[in-house]
Amino acid sequence: MPGVMELVNRAKEEVENLSPSAVARELGRGDVVIVDIREPHETRQGMIPGAIRAPRGMLEFNADPTTQYHIAALQPDRRVILYCSAGSRSALGAKALKELGYRDVAHLEGGFRAWHAEGREVEVPRDLAA
Repeated sequence: MPGVMELVNRAKEEVENLSPSAVARELGRGDVVIVDIREPHETRQGMIPGAIRAPRGMLEFNADPTTQYHIAALQPDRRVILYCSAGSRSALGAKALKELGYRDVAHLEGGFRAWHAEGREVEVPRDLAA
C-alpha cells in the first residue's frame, strides 16, 4: 500500500509545479484563477491576493458545474493554480481537477509557506480582518 507522500510525489509528476515567482508572473498577466485550498482556519495567516477559497475537502464539488457547491470562477477551460500550506494537498488537488477535465491546471510548489518566505504580497481575508 502506498503512503500519502508517495501519492503526492506521483501527483507532482503528473501536474505542473510552479515556483512562487512563476505564480507571481502569471497573476500579473491576469485571467488566472488562484485557489487557496487550505482549511478556513489556515487562511488567518493571510492569502495570496485575489485568491478564492475552496477547501481541499470541497474542491471537486466546487469545481464541478453540476453541483450546488460550484464556484463560478472555476471553469475547465480557464487557467487554474492551486495552493495549500506546503504544496502537497495542492498537488493532489491539481491532479483531481485534471481528472475532472480541467485542461490548464497547476499548483504552487512549496505552497503558501514558500510564497510568504519570498516576501511576496499577502492579504488577510476581509471576513477575518478585525
